[in-house]
Amino acid sequence: MEERTERFVPVSLEDEMKRSYLDYAMSVIIGRALPDAFDGLKPVHRRILWAMWESNTTWDKPYKKSARIVGDVIGKYHPHGDAAVYDALVRMAQDFTMRYPLIDGQGNFGSVDGDPPAAMRYTEVRLEKLSKELLEELEKNTVPFTSNYDNTLKEPVYLPARFPGLLVNGSAGIAVGMATNVPPHNFREVADALIYMIDNPEATVDELMNFIKGPDFPTGAYIIGKEGIREAYSTGKGLITIRAKAFIEKTKSGKENIVISEIPYQVSKAKIIEKIGELMRGKGLEGVSEIRDESDRDGIRVVIELKKDTSPQVILNYLYKHTALQTTFGIIFLAVTDNQPKLFTLQELLQHFLLRRKEIVRRRLTFDKEKAEARVHILQGLIICINNIEKVVEIIKKSKNVEEASQSLIKNFNLTKIQAQAILDMQLSRLTNLEREKIIKEEEELRKEIERLKEILQDEKLLMNLIKEELSKLKEVYGDERRTEILEHEEKEIRLEDTIPEEDYVIIYTSSGYVKRTPLSAYRYQGRGGKGKIGMKVKEEDEVAEIFIASSHSYLLLLTDKGRLYWLKVLDIPDVGTAGRGKHISNLIKLKEDENIKSVVSVRDLDAEDSYLLMITKKGFIKKTHISAFKNPRSTGTTAIGIDSDDSLLSCIKTDGKMDIIVGTANGIVLRFNEKDVRDMGRSARGVRAMRLKGNDEIIGMESVSEEHKYLFTVTEKGYGKKTLVEEYRVQRRGGMGIINLRVTNKTGKVCGLTSISDYDDIIIATNNGKVIKIKTETIRPMGRYAQGVRLISLEEGDKVASFTAISNQ
Repeated sequence: MEERTERFVPVSLEDEMKRSYLDYAMSVIIGRALPDAFDGLKPVHRRILWAMWESNTTWDKPYKKSARIVGDVIGKYHPHGDAAVYDALVRMAQDFTMRYPLIDGQGNFGSVDGDPPAAMRYTEVRLEKLSKELLEELEKNTVPFTSNYDNTLKEPVYLPARFPGLLVNGSAGIAVGMATNVPPHNFREVADALIYMIDNPEATVDELMNFIKGPDFPTGAYIIGKEGIREAYSTGKGLITIRAKAFIEKTKSGKENIVISEIPYQVSKAKIIEKIGELMRGKGLEGVSEIRDESDRDGIRVVIELKKDTSPQVILNYLYKHTALQTTFGIIFLAVTDNQPKLFTLQELLQHFLLRRKEIVRRRLTFDKEKAEARVHILQGLIICINNIEKVVEIIKKSKNVEEASQSLIKNFNLTKIQAQAILDMQLSRLTNLEREKIIKEEEELRKEIERLKEILQDEKLLMNLIKEELSKLKEVYGDERRTEILEHEEKEIRLEDTIPEEDYVIIYTSSGYVKRTPLSAYRYQGRGGKGKIGMKVKEEDEVAEIFIASSHSYLLLLTDKGRLYWLKVLDIPDVGTAGRGKHISNLIKLKEDENIKSVVSVRDLDAEDSYLLMITKKGFIKKTHISAFKNPRSTGTTAIGIDSDDSLLSCIKTDGKMDIIVGTANGIVLRFNEKDVRDMGRSARGVRAMRLKGNDEIIGMESVSEEHKYLFTVTEKGYGKKTLVEEYRVQRRGGMGIINLRVTNKTGKVCGLTSISDYDDIIIATNNGKVIKIKTETIRPMGRYAQGVRLISLEEGDKVASFTAISNQ
């Protein structure tokens, strides 16, 4: 018995795993997941279109069952699961998925609600007319073919597309270690960009964006901003924000409804409605009473009914932030070229299309020229035959068989074998004079066509002009208007304040650092001299340091006694009710250990042109700085004013740079001067002297004066106050001694603050013990400068006025 020998080859497990995984990865990348950079199709989509073209399932022929097409594709070219093939076929028929569908479907092909299509045995398909522009030139030797999986048939490596399918219809796919996500674009815009690039091969992204504005989704909606589009076109990757299109509709009853008419690409309408319903049940949308889906074949219409006195824009902003009505789309221009994945820029994609399209057109023209030359060759033989018809007939009659007749014709008239065979195949009817003239005319026309084709093939400029003409014709036939609108100046991010109705809040800050906000509406009016109501629970060792009014949509600039500035949103401050203590400021901003908040300024716009911060210290130094210097504060704060070691910041107000300023002291002295006396300084400057003080007097406040603010309102620490016409305070020079504002006595106590008010403004006063009173200033008669004022609030023993603020009712 012959001994069997076995041979073992040692293989490194690491090397084998690496080789096998790379083979698998490349198979997925090239053969399944990524589209071709030229025709924009993955292998499965290309095979579906090719199988339908082969079976003559075109736009002008009857529909065929989808199952039949899927069977052809699986059996001939794509040996994978039927579900995967059918899903790919369905996608090409969905007008909400493809910007320009390639397959015309009949039956249920799914919906924008996320409903699945009917089974393939029920649906029918045929090619859309647009698919002709991808497939029509296949018969003219324009693209290379390769063998199918079992080497029995041939299939095209890519289709001879007349338009860049990757840009026009987009593509998405996840491969091994890479992914692609190309959004669809407008056909007309892409064609215009290609025509421009033919004339300007070095066109920049900005030049091309004059034509291609951005992605154009089949579901419409808005794209917010152009930065992400430009980045994607320049680098191959970018992130864009898509927002649903909605409008406000008034009902007959006077209520307002939100109507959603377009939704972001690849977002399920049903899931959006489901999410809105969840928010309504969870009390996140208390202003919404009902949601209805009134969509039909004419388009999307989702109606959101609002309750009375609800702001539609606030609700809409809330929905943008918490549902898929606003979403992001990550653009990745990754595609396959020459069997390699590559990340493309917009210019590279267009250049790649034009380069390959030029080669396809050249091969098509060469094919047409060779076909015309072959036809001319036959026609020349037919003309010789007609001119010598008697002799030709005689030769054929004398010949024993077809082969002998062919050889005799070749010998007698110097013909080729092809010409001889054409003569033998010619019908007798072609011997008439009319047919003779037709043959001669056809030969002349073909010669002219051959010359035209040769001229184009020899001149690249003519070749590119031909491509331009073809693109122009396609644009006229298939081009349409944009569906997706680009909002260049809209905010991408929906801020928290955009989702909350604008409302004025009372902000209370204590000496130990606790802060809270309470809606202004929570405080009722009381008569002058009332006791007030609890505005904040404070501990025995704590007291109210400051009270002021700010909008829910405002920013707060918090200035410390050390001259540092911090930035905070009003909505970051907790709303804990009128009696709540609030949250410690250290939980909201990073104050240094030895810092205390001394002044808070409420602002809406940190880029305002005529807007300044005017700061004053206890020692009487004043400084003015443009507000834009503080628009990018750090989390650890930024320097607002230079402070001497024996001084501290007292107050800060916002001005327009041209106002009159009134500075007041604890002993009832004020100085009025024009703000122009204080020049604009940098952030670290100390400032200049505002007012000279007598004895142990100290500055307690600063206020600006404007035309609408006719009165100066002064409050003392024992609850007395008065309003005095501003005109009683003459304008002096900065740095003076000032004049009397209020006669300070033991009964009134020292002045604790002042503010300017108009005829109908209100005043909110807070005491150290947390009592708060709201008073109409119109109930207080104007008084002279020497008056001591009237009682504004009745204080408990040991309590004092801590702070007060004016509320404008204009």
